[in-house]
Amino acid sequence: MDMSEIDRTPLPANGVATGAVHTAHEDTKPSESVHWHELVAQIGAEIAGPLTAALERINTLTNTGRIDRLGLRALRDEVEAARQAGMIGQQLTRFASGRLRQSHERLQLADVLGGVLSHRSRETQARGITLKPALKPAEVLVDASLLFSLLNSTLDWALANAQSQIEFTIDIKPWPAHARLACRFANRPIDELADGTHAAAPHSLDSLTWRLLQQTAWTMGLLVERKDEGHVCTLTLEFPRTAGNDMEGVSTLEINDGFAPSANSQPLAGSHVLVIASRREIRVQIRDALRNMSLIIDFVNSVEEAVGFCREGLPHAIIIEAILSGERFAQFREEITAEVPDFVFIEIVEEGNAFELSSFSGTNVARVGREALANSLQPALMFELSKGL
Repeated sequence: MDMSEIDRTPLPANGVATGAVHTAHEDTKPSESVHWHELVAQIGAEIAGPLTAALERINTLTNTGRIDRLGLRALRDEVEAARQAGMIGQQLTRFASGRLRQSHERLQLADVLGGVLSHRSRETQARGITLKPALKPAEVLVDASLLFSLLNSTLDWALANAQSQIEFTIDIKPWPAHARLACRFANRPIDELADGTHAAAPHSLDSLTWRLLQQTAWTMGLLVERKDEGHVCTLTLEFPRTAGNDMEGVSTLEINDGFAPSANSQPLAGSHVLVIASRREIRVQIRDALRNMSLIIDFVNSVEEAVGFCREGLPHAIIIEAILSGERFAQFREEITAEVPDFVFIEIVEEGNAFELSSFSGTNVARVGREALANSLQPALMFELSKGL
């Protein structure tokens, strides 16, 4: 895949259709070089902004020796925002590199989206957002890991902008018979528009998360339409390769019917992993083993800290060192699997160099020997996470 294949959907510079439909057949998109220059500039701005605020807060802390709880929370949020922007930049780099190879599989779009919404129910509840899905069955031919990334990016973007409710619908377009996924939400309180004025859409709608969503959809060959009308934003993703029709371009694709893990470079980039480890040397080994996967990795010292960390949202996987895997962790694991039955847990056992699949352990926990971390943890995590795609 060369650079000319990266970005096929000619949208305006902000990628937004306001009261109109923009598809891959129009030619209003800026040149490829302009598109990527704009992205690089936006990545720099979204990293520098929160880091500058964090640095000012740290300077105040250095001068006064004091920081209150609100200030500490704000500092964490600023650092997290910069980290998230950096991670999105890395994911966008995958699309520009030309090394991404898609492995197409037949997937039930409603099932995959339902799984994502279920997995992130804690997060939506903590933010006071109600999800309203109306999902009709639709089988699509796509790369599984890219679909997973796309759906999570869509939810990230909607959560960052929605006021109280997000509607998700899946249906089949009458002609051509393409599956359509729509995401609709109010981005401002309706009383802000009570005077009849039409204020510009919030800048946050064009965030890096939107850019990642947009670029992922383009790379998958989807048609992207976004309408900002009044206080309501509606995103529609159309899947040209839908089972039950001729599936455009299917003769040129390699179809995987066995749900094999996709062959992308860094197929799970952007996935969130929580590591429960009290010893620094274990943390270092785990960080080094996962260094090249472009994951978001957080570390906590104990199971209780992990419980608190997960209260407002679940990661995609939890890795725990065996010495901390006692009765409290078993209870914690049961609470999570009651919500997300296929949630990924990996235990790092103290001795040995083996990798045991979760399906063989009898507890749905995969195990990797500490001596095998460097070579086995990455493929183990990829395998376990890919089972849910």
